Amino acid sequence: MKGKSKGKLAIFDTFKTKDNDLTGEAKRQRAIITILGSGGNPAERTRTGISQKIAKKQEIAWKNIYSGIFRDLDEILLPMEIAEEDGRLPLKRGPKALQEKGIPYYHLTKKGILVGLAINGIENMPLQLKEFFSISDSKDKEFEKILMKFMTNSPNFTYSIFQKYVKAFCEDKIEELLPFDLTKLKELSDESLVIQKEILAAFLKFTNPEKKEATAFLDKIG
Repeated sequence: MKGKSKGKLAIFDTFKTKDNDLTGEAKRQRAIITILGSGGNPAERTRTGISQKIAKKQEIAWKNIYSGIFRDLDEILLPMEIAEEDGRLPLKRGPKALQEKGIPYYHLTKKGILVGLAINGIENMPLQLKEFFSISDSKDKEFEKILMKFMTNSPNFTYSIFQKYVKAFCEDKIEELLPFDLTKLKELSDESLVIQKEILAAFLKFTNPEKKEATAFLDKIG
């Protein structure tokens, strides 16, 4: 394990006997990242607000999951700089020291937005991708133009790239998420990416009639 807390990011963790069934920890961390990335009001982005929002969706008592939310934020998402404090809300009740200090609320960092791109679905990708590149420096912008083009014309392929990139980080196959560098995926020899690249290379060599035939063929099988 290369990082002190990196291996704890559990957003892709599944049960050993059910490869497609995410663990409770994975679902909880995904929910936190999604809420923080949604731009809700500050009250919804406190530990309590996050707990209440998740609990409402699951139809359970928010106090039952508060400790898990607290742990995910304070031991994983904050130390890994996936989330950070965005401000504090004043308190009118409770201990004086806590009233003066206020209750922290959070938002995603650039790294957190990148993680969100891997878990929040195709429908959320356009806005998140634009937000990511809007706060990126030149090192992270190398792939902006082509990814924006792919996002418009091949959203599933684009989404799979972010999933593979972030999952590789979670599995210690990529040491750091930033700077954003997709050439790191080349070292993984991912079979699906190899196949996709092979198909594209072949298609570019086809004549126009062959491209029509290939398109018709692909329409029949998928």
